[in-house]
Amino acid sequence: MQVFHLTSKIIITCSNRLSPYLQQEIRELGFTPVRVFKTGVELKGTLADCIKLNLNLRCASQVLFSVKEFTAYNADDLYKTLINFEWEDIIPADGYFSISSNVDNETINNSLYANVKVKDAIVDRFRDRTGVRPNSGPELDKTVIHLYWKESVAEIFIDTSGETLSKHGYRKIPGKAPMLEALAAATLLATKWDRKSPFINPMCGSSTLAIEAALLATNRRPGLYRSNYAFMHVAGFTNEMYQQQRQRLDEIIKEVPGLTIIATDISEDAINISKINAGAAGVADLIEFAVGDFETTRIPEDQPGVIYFNPEYGDRLGVAAALEITYGRMGDFLKKKCKGYFGYIFTGNLELAKKIGLKPSRRIEFYTSKIDCRLFEYELYAGTKRITP
Repeated sequence: MQVFHLTSKIIITCSNRLSPYLQQEIRELGFTPVRVFKTGVELKGTLADCIKLNLNLRCASQVLFSVKEFTAYNADDLYKTLINFEWEDIIPADGYFSISSNVDNETINNSLYANVKVKDAIVDRFRDRTGVRPNSGPELDKTVIHLYWKESVAEIFIDTSGETLSKHGYRKIPGKAPMLEALAAATLLATKWDRKSPFINPMCGSSTLAIEAALLATNRRPGLYRSNYAFMHVAGFTNEMYQQQRQRLDEIIKEVPGLTIIATDISEDAINISKINAGAAGVADLIEFAVGDFETTRIPEDQPGVIYFNPEYGDRLGVAAALEITYGRMGDFLKKKCKGYFGYIFTGNLELAKKIGLKPSRRIEFYTSKIDCRLFEYELYAGTKRITP
């Protein structure tokens, strides 16, 4: 079985509510989704296609390639089927593999037990056929096998990503409560930014949004910042398969003359961290950084674009009360200083959002961790009226 030449089901997972933007990316890469659900997109393709997907997708978490679907009522069924599977065509005998899983079966009350049964089947198959076995453990930096098991339906995937794709690899210092890179990219895709006009990010923190905006505008893909994926450790992989796609990433970077991206924060430490992260991403010279209260942020007037706030949510009562003033100030700033722009505020505190005092034109749903969030969009025409909370 030459696994790299097989065509099969590919499941690309993502955080909840990111699938519309993941689907958009997948279509732009030339693939046709078969199914879209809350936490992923399904399509048909090869392991070679998985290489392209891993290197290019901004909103994804894992790229899973299906190799077997079967019926299993319990752990013994799982083992009996998998010991007869041709694992030697997927995992190098002298390699290392790990097991991940998503299990919902009434006979299993700990998914780690299911992982062990899969591992045992693989190891016993190798010992029976070759007399040697690959090493195994929890690290996701080599071959990764994923089990999806719901009721009696079980499916085995090659996790071609390994470590999650949702972290894009350039962020050397995370800063305080940073937005996940995949989420930041998805929220940018949800805006009306044209990737040419100014992008303004006050209260930038570690500047994940500003950096992702620079990457998006210049077509820099996440694969530029990562050199190891699980697909590289699947039997039959050759470096040429990877280098062809990796070289393409350099070729598609584009210049955007006059691009203006501004990131400001009241914390000097935050700006220093931002500069380090932007430098690691290769976009430090594309972002204008400044220290100061958000009201001092420079707003270009000749070419209105997008201004995007990601303020604190205030998950503690005293903090939330103090933030009411900040949210009100953001609304005033957008109304008075950002006419002609599209304004965006991302928050997980819907009560605080009422203090902004502007009527949003859209409320776009997202999650961050387990917090129900909204990206509020404001069309900032001249004379925008405040509303009573």
